[in-house]
Amino acid sequence: MTGKILTIVIVLSALIAGVSMYYLQVYAFYEEVVPTGTDDVQLTTLDGTRETILYEDFQAIDAESSPIRYRACFTTQTPMSTLTDTYEQYSGASPRNAPGWFDCFDAEAIGEDISDGRAKVFTSERNREFGIDRVVAITEDGRGYIWHEVNECGDKAYDGSPLGEDCPERDNGGT
Repeated sequence: MTGKILTIVIVLSALIAGVSMYYLQVYAFYEEVVPTGTDDVQLTTLDGTRETILYEDFQAIDAESSPIRYRACFTTQTPMSTLTDTYEQYSGASPRNAPGWFDCFDAEAIGEDISDGRAKVFTSERNREFGIDRVVAITEDGRGYIWHEVNECGDKAYDGSPLGEDCPERDNGGT
């Protein structure tokens, strides 16, 4: 009898822990970002200044628990030719999965659009936080997506490699 009770306690504990971890990862830390309506979608021009582009239907989520949890979706009427002629493109970006309930952001579909050339990725802000860039992907039909990308300095910092001279100073005392 003691064995059955112990088994039930272990199974219930594992079930509660599993459900709790799932909830924490998928729901608990995310918050909806309230759009300002004026500067939610910005791109870096070829001369290095940041500009807001025309956008509509903006929705975003973020979490303080990680610098790479930001995701946003929007639409724009700005032609792709204007975007590529005016703004700095970002190479090597790969969208990260968003929670399933944030259904406007499908990382797999966005990644396919990028690799097939149906979407271009632009720099929004380099080193928004040390080692983290904000990037914006825009498809030919005007759908746009924003996420945070770990840049080369971030990769080096997180794996313990020497940073190099092209990386900015860390604002937290180098830790």
